[in-house]
Amino acid sequence: MKRTFVILLFILSTLSVTAVYGQQDDPAARERTRQRLADLLDKTGPPLNLTFSQSTKQPFNYIAMLKTGLVNADSFEVVISVTTKDTIGFRIYPHYNKGYINVDNVKDRAGLMRLLLRLSDRAFLFWGSDETGDIFTGYTFTLESGFPEEAVKIVLRSIVNSDKFVGEMRPFIDGSSAGGVK
Repeated sequence: MKRTFVILLFILSTLSVTAVYGQQDDPAARERTRQRLADLLDKTGPPLNLTFSQSTKQPFNYIAMLKTGLVNADSFEVVISVTTKDTIGFRIYPHYNKGYINVDNVKDRAGLMRLLLRLSDRAFLFWGSDETGDIFTGYTFTLESGFPEEAVKIVLRSIVNSDKFVGEMRPFIDGSSAGGVK
């Protein structure tokens, strides 16, 4: 009986690991996803003032700069990645005062990080920092249910809304007042 239980437990644990880690590295699927994303970005980006180009350093990344319709940020650098694990990741870096917002170079690090945590709770896009400390807002799609064309459009349209959050960050970045014009 004990042996049967152990075998059953092993089978169940293998099944759950397969379900959780079932995303496989399929180069052909990744290529198809990249092409669908490129077609969508070519069609959807320009009306939103986003002209995407394929990265020369990473061919599964697309990059654009949003510079219009912003009050607080100088621009937003939009990086969209098609990963090896069947996901599409958005990382949108606000540029403020001619550069990235880096947690190591702000006036109040702890205050900024607390604000980012609160923003991740109340905003549509989550907020974080990359391995170099640069602040970004983002979204990640899993492709298990197919290509999320309409959802990608919604994220693209939502980018400009993150400008107000850069306004909220200003007191922590450089001590200027929240919101308004730089």
